[in-house]
Amino acid sequence: MRRGYLHGTRNGAERGCGVCRSIAQRRVPRTVACRGRNLLWGVDLFLEDGAYTTVTTAVSILLVLALVFSAASAVWSLSRAGDTQTTADATALAGANVVSSYHTAATVVDASILSLGLTGLCVTGVGMVGLLVPGANAAAGEAVDAGIRILRTRNEFATSASRGLQAVEGVLPYLIAANASRTCAAQGTERVSFAGTALAVPWESASEFPALSGDQIPVDGLESTAGDLDEVARELAKASERSQADKRRAWIADCGREGMNMQERAARLSGLSAVENPDFASSVTWNPTVGLDRARAYYRWRRDNDAPEGAGVEARADAAARHAFYRFACAELERASIREEDGRVIADLPLLPRNTAEVRRTSLYTEAVWPSSLEDAEPVLHFAADCPGARGAPGQVLSLADLEGGGARACAVCQFDVGDVGRAPAASTSIDNGFEYHLREFTEALGDYADSRNEELELERQAQGRAEQAGDAFEDALAALAGKRPRIAPPGREGCLALVAAGDVEPPPELDSSFNQAPRLPSRAAISAAVLARDPATADNNALGSFFSSLEDRSGGTLIGVVGDVMDLWGRLLISYGDLSEGIDSLMDGLFRGLDLLGAGPVARWLGDRVQGVMGGLGLHPVDLSYRKPVLTDTSNVIARSKLGGIADAQELLRSIPLGTTDPGAVLQALGYEAGELIAAAEFTIAEIPLPGGGSIPLKIRLRDLMGSS
Repeated sequence: MRRGYLHGTRNGAERGCGVCRSIAQRRVPRTVACRGRNLLWGVDLFLEDGAYTTVTTAVSILLVLALVFSAASAVWSLSRAGDTQTTADATALAGANVVSSYHTAATVVDASILSLGLTGLCVTGVGMVGLLVPGANAAAGEAVDAGIRILRTRNEFATSASRGLQAVEGVLPYLIAANASRTCAAQGTERVSFAGTALAVPWESASEFPALSGDQIPVDGLESTAGDLDEVARELAKASERSQADKRRAWIADCGREGMNMQERAARLSGLSAVENPDFASSVTWNPTVGLDRARAYYRWRRDNDAPEGAGVEARADAAARHAFYRFACAELERASIREEDGRVIADLPLLPRNTAEVRRTSLYTEAVWPSSLEDAEPVLHFAADCPGARGAPGQVLSLADLEGGGARACAVCQFDVGDVGRAPAASTSIDNGFEYHLREFTEALGDYADSRNEELELERQAQGRAEQAGDAFEDALAALAGKRPRIAPPGREGCLALVAAGDVEPPPELDSSFNQAPRLPSRAAISAAVLARDPATADNNALGSFFSSLEDRSGGTLIGVVGDVMDLWGRLLISYGDLSEGIDSLMDGLFRGLDLLGAGPVARWLGDRVQGVMGGLGLHPVDLSYRKPVLTDTSNVIARSKLGGIADAQELLRSIPLGTTDPGAVLQALGYEAGELIAAAEFTIAEIPLPGGGSIPLKIRLRDLMGSS
């Protein structure tokens, strides 16, 4: 029986009504009627004496259990729906990753083709110039042969690599789909399975491979002109050796011989200064005009300073004969010259007479310079007007030819005749202590030098013509290399569109209880898209980085005397692929400086300047070596570049995906895409990059990895 309560007390008397106590606390007047009786079966059901009742506790527990099971079902349902979108994102990135890998491989191929071609042309160009450099011809010929071999290798590699890239591009949509399907299926669990793939956008390739259409470096023309240049260069080298040998002989006679020579004799026999009588330690720095000027100065000094070596008539006559010879030598040498004009060497340097017979063939014999007197009405020739034998009246001046021709007779006192003049140079020409001995050797060597030098100049003109032909062929080859680069535009270049579907999912039995009915998750689908984003290249992070590390392990050079290590040369060009114009400039400067040190002649320098100018004028633009990294993008961006009309078409395709399959071919066929014939090999080699020193570096794609096969 329920206990009664006293109602209406003001101050909430003991055992009073709880409502009345509340009223009392708010100081409500006594006249207010208590409503506690109306709440007896309402609040009192859950609250009693200010505390929760058993009913309240039971209801709270039931509500919490219901909420927990409902929340678990909701979380499970939302999680399964979110997994579909996550799987679609992963599928799109997996497809784009294939395009990224192909882009890197194509960059390596292009870099290899271009740098290998430039290596061949550098070696060939420097070799052609070296053919014209004396002392470097043999090594230069080897360099030309090596360069031609590298260019042929480059052409073969360009063709095979282009075929490989074209073949890969033919199945690239399937490879994209295969990698995407494999990634999609891998996201499934025991209860959830996903089916889907990624479509390449666009599906078709727009790449261009000039090597497959026959556009290659014209090696035959380059080889032919290099052969012609080599032939004339060898003849030129022989002529150059002869002219240098003749020049050296003249230098030896003038100032190059240890002991007696023109310079040493002039210093001993005259008072010439060091300026008038210089010395040269090498024929390379010596010029033939030095010897001619020395001889002029020497005979001028002897003419102006020679004196009789005694007071007798014979000594005076000998001095007169010497003076006549010195005067004759001065006149002859003043008219002499050795110069190069109009492409020819002109050596007008006569031999001075060395005996009486040779004097008779000169103006010394025919020039009327000798005084005479009339003795018994007959002219008598004297060495001087004050000759003791000149007693008669002075006569006309006579020549030595007049004396021997009967037009005069010799003086009985001085007995001066052509023999006296002939003896003046005879002794000093016959033995090496005379200046004339070395002068004659110098003059004869200069005559030979003029002949050999003229032959050399003629061959230089021929070599110039061959060099122009070689330069034209080199320029044509370089233009073909620079202008016939591949254009890489593979399928998927605009992005990859992922389509993923998931079938009905049975909930776990734990979610089915009396507090909540297990949810039924129907089939669902998701769309995602990925594109390639540029990851700025650095020295350590670029599209060729991994290739370089492989190159270091496999390198082995072929030593060429003119250009050094071909492998090193190719490596430097390959590394500078990003900005070849700068790399080529510095590289060619170094190579041609080496040829200058070997003594490059004018034709070699001309050809070198042309080759270097052509290489420097290529105008190759820097290449972006940045990685292309797959990133997610707004699906509409990729759909807009595809053949799909819009998102509705993509949603329609989603409904075509056969659930439960992991075969990318089946998914593509269901979507209406023909992937073409798949390359059967589990590992496909795009190209074998040849190394100049032997061996190669293969560029491979592992199809087994992309398709998930063992």
